[in-house]
Amino acid sequence: MQYLSKKAASLTPYVAGLQPQEPGWVKLNTNENPYPPSPRVAEVLARADAARLRLYPDSDSTLLCNVLADRLNVPAENVFVGNGSDEVLGFAFGAFFGGKHGVMMPDISYGFYPVWAALFDVGVDVRPLSADFTINPDAYKDAAGVVIANPNAPTGVALTLAEIERIVQQNPGGVVLVDEAYLDFSDLECAVSLVPQYDNLLVVRTFSKSHSLAGLRVGYAVGHADLIDGLQRMKHSFNSYPLDMLAQLGAAASMADADYWEETRRRIIATRERTAEALRTLGYTVLPSQANFLFVRASDAKGLYEHLLAHKVLVRYWDKPRIRDFLRVTIGTDEEMEAFLQCVKQF
Repeated sequence: MQYLSKKAASLTPYVAGLQPQEPGWVKLNTNENPYPPSPRVAEVLARADAARLRLYPDSDSTLLCNVLADRLNVPAENVFVGNGSDEVLGFAFGAFFGGKHGVMMPDISYGFYPVWAALFDVGVDVRPLSADFTINPDAYKDAAGVVIANPNAPTGVALTLAEIERIVQQNPGGVVLVDEAYLDFSDLECAVSLVPQYDNLLVVRTFSKSHSLAGLRVGYAVGHADLIDGLQRMKHSFNSYPLDMLAQLGAAASMADADYWEETRRRIIATRERTAEALRTLGYTVLPSQANFLFVRASDAKGLYEHLLAHKVLVRYWDKPRIRDFLRVTIGTDEEMEAFLQCVKQF
């Protein structure tokens, strides 16, 4: 590795969940949606003009930004679209936190946050979760910036909109980044409603989860026009064409089918609650989840993980302080969750 820069050599990359290629797995490890995307997505992709693939896509994703702006009731100038919410989050770290110290985030949260912090030389001020794994809004004051996933990952525990607003108000000198990748699996109000009131709030969302489009890689951010300009600066310093033509068309079609989105998210919420109750009946502790996964405490979490793995049931396990007694279990179809529960009973 003699040719690596000091920066590259110093990085500890994010480790994504396993993606087995052979059939037969019950895959509950990467929070993918178990249901296909809206039928409108297939229809619009089938009608797409393949000849246009010789051209670069619309750099500004104008069609999709307009659809999002209309759905979220914000001006299009307040919307930014990128290649998955991971890219949008990475741009945000570089644009608003790069080189700064005192950027606050929870000690247990999305594992990519520390990677971006290291990449962009961000000095992180870690705020421990409470004993019940909740985020204490009072712990986030006068920061150079704040990064919070709501609901949090991997716990699934969420803050209310009022609590999010308190954090925004308590940090007028820095951007408060709220990552809402999983909020659609709750009945909580989206923080986008606060954007017109606060120029330091950036809300990042994704099509990967509730819209079943993880394979298209589409994410977006909503914030004050000045924040969107910061993301544009990062984009055009990296890749002016982050979102391909088909991804833009597919995401726009998905966003337009609100009825299908509502139906599938309701099915997932119902399955989540049934699975949580079944696990509690078996004696497991399950945190209250507002996401499309459960965080499950087990007396032998690693042993249970290995047992499930041996039976081709994939969940997520981290051998890290505070969470090594937990498994994160994505909510699949009712049939997949029954297979998971049967395997747990065998253990």
